[in-house]
Amino acid sequence: MCGIIGYTGTKQAAPVLLGGLKRLEYRGYDSSGIATVKDGKILTAKAKGKIAILDEKISGGTKLGGTVGIGHTRWATHGVPNEANAHPHRSADGRFAVVHNGIIENFFDIKSELTALGYAFASDTDTETVAMLLQHLYRGDGDVLSTICALQKRLCGSYAIGIVCADTPDVLYAVRKDNPLVVGLGNGENFIASDVTAALEHTHDFVLLGDGETARITPDHAEFFDADGKPVKKQTTHIDWDIGSAEKSGYAHFMLKEIFDQPKALTDTLRPRIHGDKIVLDDIDFDSKYLDSLSAVDIVGCGSAYHAGIVGKHFIEKHCKIRVNCSLASEYIYSDPITGGDVLTVIISQSGETADTLAALRLAKSRGSRTIAVVNVVESAIAREADGVLYTHAGPEIAVATTKGYTTQVAALYLIGLKIAERKRTVSDVKYKSLIRELLALSDKVRSQLSDENIAAVKKYADRFSSHKCVFFIGRGTDYAASLEGALKLKEISYIHAEAYAAGELKHGTISLIENGTVTLALVTQSALYPKMENNIKAVKSREGTILAVSSPDNVKIAVHTDGLLTIPECDDDVSPVLTAVVLQLFAYYIALGRGCDIDQPRNLAKSVTVE
Repeated sequence: MCGIIGYTGTKQAAPVLLGGLKRLEYRGYDSSGIATVKDGKILTAKAKGKIAILDEKISGGTKLGGTVGIGHTRWATHGVPNEANAHPHRSADGRFAVVHNGIIENFFDIKSELTALGYAFASDTDTETVAMLLQHLYRGDGDVLSTICALQKRLCGSYAIGIVCADTPDVLYAVRKDNPLVVGLGNGENFIASDVTAALEHTHDFVLLGDGETARITPDHAEFFDADGKPVKKQTTHIDWDIGSAEKSGYAHFMLKEIFDQPKALTDTLRPRIHGDKIVLDDIDFDSKYLDSLSAVDIVGCGSAYHAGIVGKHFIEKHCKIRVNCSLASEYIYSDPITGGDVLTVIISQSGETADTLAALRLAKSRGSRTIAVVNVVESAIAREADGVLYTHAGPEIAVATTKGYTTQVAALYLIGLKIAERKRTVSDVKYKSLIRELLALSDKVRSQLSDENIAAVKKYADRFSSHKCVFFIGRGTDYAASLEGALKLKEISYIHAEAYAAGELKHGTISLIENGTVTLALVTQSALYPKMENNIKAVKSREGTILAVSSPDNVKIAVHTDGLLTIPECDDDVSPVLTAVVLQLFAYYIALGRGCDIDQPRNLAKSVTVE
């Protein structure tokens, strides 16, 4: 959940590391720090709070010399946010400095052992035990690689670790297990990073470390080793993301930029996979015999990915005539799921590194289920381990609150569902071709939603409701799925209590929460359910609640029962969740803006959740 950047080259390291840390701010953090090696000594600087505080403390990095170093943004798991607990952590003898993402599950046992041997700890973190254990295992002969191999045999848990050693002043070390870490290959300089965006300014060529692998990196060379210290050959992956994609490009916030990125992101997800009236899912194919053997499809994800999965469940069950379960990854892995060769498991994760989701993938595979990953980040852990992968090609998403990540996941699930339906012959040719046209039209329809006129309409209601402390969302069918995502967007960036309910459940208890002035967003895009939703809206109004409706154009008459109305472009009911999502993203954004919230980096949240 934290950020790692490391550098070795000919430049002064600290300013380069600061630049990388600033590109990692979106991941969420509460403190930051840098360590460099100069004249056989390790220099460190750390600060609680924003990177700007660290930046000022070391004058943009000029106060820390050395051409090799590591930097870190910390999101607290062990110990409160303060300078003592901030990374990097040094060993007691000052020979090693360490940055770490993940959790060392047996750190207490290691710490107790080392304390008994006389080691004095300065922090409450699990990471400091790594630095101390390195000192304890090191023979003082410059063979840091063997020391790291011994270290791995002692550590339990998940980790991505960057290491510098005063005895090897131009060498950077990295080791990983179940946490993302890449090596960036430059010209006379090399990098390590928890995310390619941290080094994208300097290189587009990366090597992805596998579990248990170690990298030993100098300015001109990178070597890779397995857990036993044996050399391994690695492939270089070229990441063609434009650095501009990871910058605001004139927008006030990354979230707003990424909302506006959605027409292109949807085009990049959909158009390469639609050839005429045929869907081609990259390397994924479904033969009829396999599909006939399926008893179910399981869709697994966390947060917004889970909400995308609920939309996918509705779509696949409707058009493929097969039972679909949608599960939260954190629940799936502890539920002893019933799965096997007759179940297709679709795993959804923007980063491809989400810890719970990766664990769900591994569990499904271990029980014989075929797995397909829907991810954004190329060669991420989930992408590598799944039997098949469908990349969303959304480009880097920097804001913590996902926008284009979510809508492209929904689009990818539409592709998977339509492909299965076509192979199983459970959808008519007319409907199939109609849905293909709807998918191809999505980008233009989203673009139309981003006109000044439409944004002004959303902003008007956001300004009106920004002072409220509680907002409810209601809907039926896929509108309920869209409500879940809309409520999440609002709560995570505006800190307003927001909850989504299936509209039919109002009468089973929820309506007791409605009182004079209570704001409810009613999603009314499913044509078969218009009369039912009208009744639900009237029930809220009869309790003096305030209703803002989001409706299809052919149901604007619903406005007579509401206090405000926003419409989405005309579309097939099945694809309305994408268009509804855009309205709700804008609504949440402008409410958060009106409340003065930190939109891109909301409190307590991190972009990539790589710990349980």
